[in-house]
Amino acid sequence: MINIRSIDELAERLATVVPPGFEAAKDDLAKTFRAVLTNNLERLNLVPRDEFDVQRLVLLRTREKLESLERRLVELEQKAGKV
Repeated sequence: MINIRSIDELAERLATVVPPGFEAAKDDLAKTFRAVLTNNLERLNLVPRDEFDVQRLVLLRTREKLESLERRLVELEQKAGKV
């Protein structure tokens, strides 16, 4: 989810750095900056940090379970070889 307020603030800040002769176009530039930023950020397909953290934990648990199962498989193979 894109934080619209942050985009608005960034667009306004970008519009404030226009050269002195373009003050009349400041509002139009802010709208254009806002549209460009929103469009490009939406195309990035970003995920929120909390969703990323949840998936990271799921991956960590899955890796731990896989390692445990691999160790168990080695033990069972060794026992089967001794029989």
